[in-house]
Amino acid sequence: MQGVSLSDSPRFFQHYRALQWSFIYGLVFLLTACTEPTIYEVGADTEGHSAPSSATISANKLIYDKLDFEDQSDRENALRGLIAKPDSLLVSANSGEPIWDMSSFDFIKGESPYSVNPSLWRQAKLNNIHGLFEVVPGIYQVRGFDLANMTLIEGDNSWIIVDPLTSAETSAKAYSFAMKHLTQKPISAILFTHSHIDHFGGVGGILSQLSDEEQSAIRIIAPKLFMEEATSENMIAGPAMSRRAMFMYGKRLQRSERGHIGSGLGKGPAFGTFEIAAPTELIGRTNTKLEIDGVPFVFQYTPESEAPAEFTFYLPKHKAFCGAELISRNLHNLYTLRGAKVRDALAWSGFIDEAKNLFSEADVYFASHHWPLWGKDKVSDFLEKQRDVYKYIHDQSVRLMNAGLTPNEIADQMELPQSLSQNFATRGYYGTVKHNSKAVYQRYLGWFTANPSQLNPLPEQESAERMLAMMGGSQNVIEEAHRLLSSAGETSEASEKEYQWIAQLLNTLVFAEPNNSEAKQLLANTYDQLAYQAESAPWRDFYLSGAFELRHGGPDEGINPSIMKNILLKTPVDILFDSMSVNLNGPKAEGIELDIEVNFSDLGLSYLLSLKNSVLHHRSLDKSETRKVDVTLTLSQPLFIDILVGDASLQTTLFGDDLSITGSKLDLLNFLSLLDKQEGTFNIVTP
Repeated sequence: MQGVSLSDSPRFFQHYRALQWSFIYGLVFLLTACTEPTIYEVGADTEGHSAPSSATISANKLIYDKLDFEDQSDRENALRGLIAKPDSLLVSANSGEPIWDMSSFDFIKGESPYSVNPSLWRQAKLNNIHGLFEVVPGIYQVRGFDLANMTLIEGDNSWIIVDPLTSAETSAKAYSFAMKHLTQKPISAILFTHSHIDHFGGVGGILSQLSDEEQSAIRIIAPKLFMEEATSENMIAGPAMSRRAMFMYGKRLQRSERGHIGSGLGKGPAFGTFEIAAPTELIGRTNTKLEIDGVPFVFQYTPESEAPAEFTFYLPKHKAFCGAELISRNLHNLYTLRGAKVRDALAWSGFIDEAKNLFSEADVYFASHHWPLWGKDKVSDFLEKQRDVYKYIHDQSVRLMNAGLTPNEIADQMELPQSLSQNFATRGYYGTVKHNSKAVYQRYLGWFTANPSQLNPLPEQESAERMLAMMGGSQNVIEEAHRLLSSAGETSEASEKEYQWIAQLLNTLVFAEPNNSEAKQLLANTYDQLAYQAESAPWRDFYLSGAFELRHGGPDEGINPSIMKNILLKTPVDILFDSMSVNLNGPKAEGIELDIEVNFSDLGLSYLLSLKNSVLHHRSLDKSETRKVDVTLTLSQPLFIDILVGDASLQTTLFGDDLSITGSKLDLLNFLSLLDKQEGTFNIVTP
């Protein structure tokens, strides 16, 4: 089905949409300003997402002229080696709530609807292919059971598992499914290729199926600094990152042709039970060689590339190279939209070049995402293009930066050469050339463009209010938005820029008048069109999530921090105190001085928390050290974690047996009142 049932004529759609903008909105907003249920415009879906405009339809049709959609090699590779596919793939939590449901993506088949960029639709169809696959004899992958792949390597007497997925529930499902079709053997080793949670968070789903003796015998191999990076990821800026991740992965969107269709890198993350296991062996040097149950491994250490701690590896016996997430079948992020430290494009390219030369005999490539590639020449060409896409973005961004261009100007000019842009494996299904070029600028020069007007700009809402006054008020902006929307796409090549400008214009109005329903609806419809044209799945989800929240409001609750409890239990205490420090409300703490001793009864560790100058410091205390403090708190680490994630309240446990307090309980309660509880529900598309 091609998206809508009306005429395919762009001119017909242009007139049709113009009539919608002109006549329907006035009635709709009179009816909906103060009443329920919400009434959407003609052609909207059940969540209010509008129909694709004639400009969007024309823009998406042009994609077919730019890329070779007749090339079926990716589909052939994605299907190659299929051993078994589950009849249905639904994974639920103990509560019964679905964690993973591949059937929700069953609508992704056939030709692309007009509400999806055809190139992204192609990627989403490929990511729908799931099951157990043989890469080569002795190497197997379970794909489509989570955002990442689980790889199983057969040793002489055991299985070696690589990247046990995001959640315990999906990991257990994937492993159990594989064992129905492969030889039953014990597990001798688990490899974490890098420090992102979709590659280690499901380890509990594997370990829970083993006896204590079997667990203690397993080798857990990870890159150097894995535990530090894995446990600190999302801790300091956790609430902000989690809120933004809801946008990046379309958490609130329905799975539909006008909703979430995938994340480019896979279908999306599984929000289940997260755990971690401490490595028994660390890889911190390239060309490190290990033998695991008769299988020789050669490791490449690639820190500060796609992840702060990461390795790839080569299996000489199989002539197979595992690219981890250093290499994927899309352009990756130098800056990820959920928020993270900017990655080093030059180092990333250099590591791929090193792998290409170091493992030049590789006859097969497989990785932590997507599908493998076979053939020595094809693998070499694939690595070459992956290497060069990051080098090109780096070098050209720096060239234009040194010529004085700003990040927005660089992004507007940046285009890949045809040899890279025509290659599906370097298309921007996850990262994009535009926001990656800005990341290069940010890495070298930061946020400031050197324009003095940007040194101390007004906050967004105040700036918007002043701008709106200069524009002559909201009615002028509404009328101009209607005019632009009705004429957008008269030349389809310009439609995206037109919608970008309309979005900027209406965003100014929404931030000046956040209760202006008509402005929010117009902006939501504009975001819909930008989403439908986006090739990047995260861009699509950001636009659609923005549209969703303009129509329905923000979330009532954020991502529950208690889902991280099992990881926090293995997080160094210093990192936990760092996260406490950033929650201190500095203005409220002004003039207050406190020293608090915290003793962890189960760890035998003591820490001093010192509050002075509206800053909270912490340091470990030697057992022999004596110091006068205002309060001494003694409790177990699990209780401390329960309090930290909100599963227990210190106020309600003050008189219990699980902790003891010496000194002023009032001082302790006052201290706790100075710590902000970040709900992770702050506004994004409204002030």
